[in-house]
This record gives sequence, C-alpha cells and structure tokens, in this order.
Amino acid sequence: MTLDEILNEIKEAQSIVILTHESPDGDAIGSSLAMKLMLKELGKNADVVIPEYPRCFNFLPSAEEIKNDSEVEKYDLAISVDSGSFKRVAQSKHFENAKKTVVIDHHGSNNMYGDLNYVNPVSPACCEILVGISEYFNIKITKEIGTCIMTGIITDTGGFQYTGITPETFEYTAELIRVGVNIPDIYKRTLGTKTKANFELSKRVIDRLELLEDGKIAFSYMTSQDELEVNAEPGDHDGLVNIGKEIEGVKVAIFIRQKDNEDVYKVSLRSEEEINVSDICLLFGGGGHSRAAGALISGTVEEVKEKLMKEIKKWME
Repeated sequence: MTLDEILNEIKEAQSIVILTHESPDGDAIGSSLAMKLMLKELGKNADVVIPEYPRCFNFLPSAEEIKNDSEVEKYDLAISVDSGSFKRVAQSKHFENAKKTVVIDHHGSNNMYGDLNYVNPVSPACCEILVGISEYFNIKITKEIGTCIMTGIITDTGGFQYTGITPETFEYTAELIRVGVNIPDIYKRTLGTKTKANFELSKRVIDRLELLEDGKIAFSYMTSQDELEVNAEPGDHDGLVNIGKEIEGVKVAIFIRQKDNEDVYKVSLRSEEEINVSDICLLFGGGGHSRAAGALISGTVEEVKEKLMKEIKKWME
C-alpha cells in the first residue's frame, strides 16, 4: 500500500523537506506544519520551506520554524502537501533535487507528479487526509498537531459551509476538540478578522464589480498598484473572490489579480454545483476543485476577462 511505502521512505530518510504551493492558504500552511509535527513524533526533524505566507497564521505551532529557503542541496525525501501540480510548488528545486518525492493532496486535478502519490479528491482539505495518515502511522494527534489540522479544515471548507464536507469531517473535528483544539479561536484568527489592507482592497473590488450574463457571472479585478497603495502583505487578497460569489443569482465568480506589474493575472474562480471551474482552469494550465479553481492567464484585464467569459459561457450553454 502507498502509505506503507511512504512510511518506509520517511524512516529511511536522513533529511526531509516539506513543501507546498505558492500563495499558500490555511490548508497549505496547516498541512505543512502538521506534517512536520507528525514526523517529529516519528523521531524525524523536517524542514518546512515556504517563501512567504499570511501573518494571520503565525499563531500555528512551529510557525516560527518555517524557512524562506534552505541551504540543503539535496534532501533524501521531499514531501509536497496540498499542491495539485509540480509547477505550483514553491521552491520546487528542493522537490526536483530530492532523492525521493512524495505527494499528499486532495485536488482532483492532481497529475501524480511524485514518486509516491497519496491523493484523495473526496477530502475537503488536505489536512483532513493527514488525520487518516496519522492513524495509519500510529501517531497520536496532540493539541499542536490538531490545531494545524483544524486550521486547514476550517479555511478550506469556509468554516464548514462548502459542499465538499463529509460525515468524516465532523467526526474528525469532534476528535480534535477532545484533544483541546480551540475551534472558535482558529475561526476568528483565520476567517473572522480582516486586515486593513484587505478591507481597502475589498472596497476597490466592489467598486469594479460587474454582473454579466443576466447576473449569472460576477467579475472583478485587482492590480499590483492597488496592492502597493494599500501596503498589502501576502494573503491580503484572500477571500476577495467570494464578494461576487455571495451575490444572489451568481453562478460563477471571477476574480483576477495582477502578478508583479506584468500582463499576467492570477485567476480565481468560484461556482455553483452545475459548473466545474476546475475543468475551465485546466484549459489555461491551472486546476483545483470543481467549485474553486485557479490559473495564470496572460493579457490585459479585458483580454483575460474575454478569454474566461468565452469558456464559462460554453459551460452555461
């Protein structure tokens, strides 16, 4: 079984690095730190390499040990968590150079880019997969591990509001409460608090928001200049795509964010059940989940908007 092989690689490795996707969210950071703490229970010390992440996650256990990069040239084992493709892995050189690679993920678009792959697209969060892995590895979930795992589950389910949640999600949540995990505190820190920059960006996104196709599609955007003017930090754009999604009658919300003053935009799509935005993003080299996905598209705001509208309208028809 794949998990037996993964456990064997962990036991044999002298040096391990944990990586995740660029622009990491709560599930990415929670998975990374939970995996680090789980490996510690197995007597292994692993590096977590994440170039930058939102400061709202600084409360997580071992967050102070996150590295921007590593001087290790070649790890025995690289573990990628919550990243659906190799090209999305931040500091991917460590994955590429490692002697052995493992991928643990929950994206349906995952292209199995590791030597060993453990992917469960039914799981609403990568962190939820780690609960099952910890049980299989006979690792006791501590309050610290549980806090990291719960952070991933809460953020990737939007506070248990998305359709991907399962009975197991609540069973695992109950177990984590029993070991002392403070769910209200995690919710407040991750979903219940806005930075001033996020608030200022929200106003601009609302001002630019367009309702298209008889109100079925919401579109808005943000530029690099916007982020500069409000002194935005990593993560201050999180949740802006949901502004359009929350409007009555909207089937697909489009939010695009300029990348580094270039004619390249990071696309975020959210949808209702009848439209699979992961398939749409795959057309542009991206991917994700059926109701939440992303991609990178070159062009001006209008050009990117036109490319997306063309494909979304095909789905609607």
